[in-house]
Amino acid sequence: MYAIIRAGGKQAKVREGDVLDVERIKSGESSVTYRPLLLVHDDGTVISDRAALDDASVTAEIVGDHRGPKVEIFKYKAKTGYRRRQGHRQTYTTIKITGIDVPGASKPAEKSTKKSPVDNGSVAAETESEQVAAPEATPEEEEA
Repeated sequence: MYAIIRAGGKQAKVREGDVLDVERIKSGESSVTYRPLLLVHDDGTVISDRAALDDASVTAEIVGDHRGPKVEIFKYKAKTGYRRRQGHRQTYTTIKITGIDVPGASKPAEKSTKKSPVDNGSVAAETESEQVAAPEATPEEEEA
């Protein structure tokens, strides 16, 4: 099962146990919940209806914060002496996905031993009698 969440203005495809970096989360808590989800894929079934995803959520544990690589910004205009130099380092929060909760999601199907009303043994008896019946004569035997 995987889900697509909106985190920090971006979308991320997550599975349970994934570790990813999102834009900084200013929260004193050790976990965060993402709601509503954009999409959930569960065992071949895709859920994208907003009404169905209102109750769904993804929980994640905050692992820590770190800063990304430095991005250098340099502005220049020819023949005017205009030069501006600037740098930026984005702060990220590392999270680990601990669970995807979707009410009504399919659970692993259990095989039932309960017989359907149509299969009451009469069909099996008919097929057995056809198999026991003598084979029909081939066209060569009919001519003789």
